[in-house]
Amino acid sequence: MKRSRDTLFDGSLHCLQHRDGYRFSLDAVLLAHFVCPGKGETILDLGAGCGVVGLILLHRASERIRSLLSFELQPELVQLTRENIRLNQFEAKMTVVEGDLRNILSHCGPESFSTVVCNPPFYTIGSGRRSVNDQALIARHEIACTLPEILAAAAAVVRNKGRLVMIYPAEKVGTLLGLLPQQRLTVKRMQLVYSYPEPPTSARLLLLEVVKNGGEGGEVLPPFYIYSHKDGDYSPAMQRQYAGDWTYS
Repeated sequence: MKRSRDTLFDGSLHCLQHRDGYRFSLDAVLLAHFVCPGKGETILDLGAGCGVVGLILLHRASERIRSLLSFELQPELVQLTRENIRLNQFEAKMTVVEGDLRNILSHCGPESFSTVVCNPPFYTIGSGRRSVNDQALIARHEIACTLPEILAAAAAVVRNKGRLVMIYPAEKVGTLLGLLPQQRLTVKRMQLVYSYPEPPTSARLLLLEVVKNGGEGGEVLPPFYIYSHKDGDYSPAMQRQYAGDWTYS
């Protein structure tokens, strides 16, 4: 399968992708920047694809992260992640494992991560934009796993009071929030993502941070706009996420 070598952050981060397979989008960039790494983090990227979320996290906050594991089902994407780790010289902190998240405890210890990040398949079977490419189809549709299975896997391997950080379609917020209590996951931080401020539109995406066995109290952040206006350039906030000098606060 033919590949492309793409860059982020003024060429300082490299990412190999399949030209005709699943390719990451700005969802991955938004998710990576919504994570607020603490000191000594042990992070699991669940359903990692080519590993781009982990690459961004280590590029931005390597000094705060003790280790980062990319977990991926598809062998071709596992191989890409392996090469991306070497390409960016992240071997000391980042590894990749091939496996099925429905059997997560066969690969990872219970409650072994401080933070789990996940950009899950958005579409149920038969809905959404259907791809003719099997790799992209599995990444975007609930073929190999469902949302309840994803949440169960994350809850099994994140430590008590640890975090799960996700991005999900805003139109499915009711489904997602309804499933969280089943895994003892409590919303702590959320932000709705819109295409642009004017004219008003419905939110496209939801960024969500939940805590295992978290207490009361949470934060709803101001809206995030991808574009300055309809058919316009990226908003200043979105431009900052692609900037080479951006750092976690």
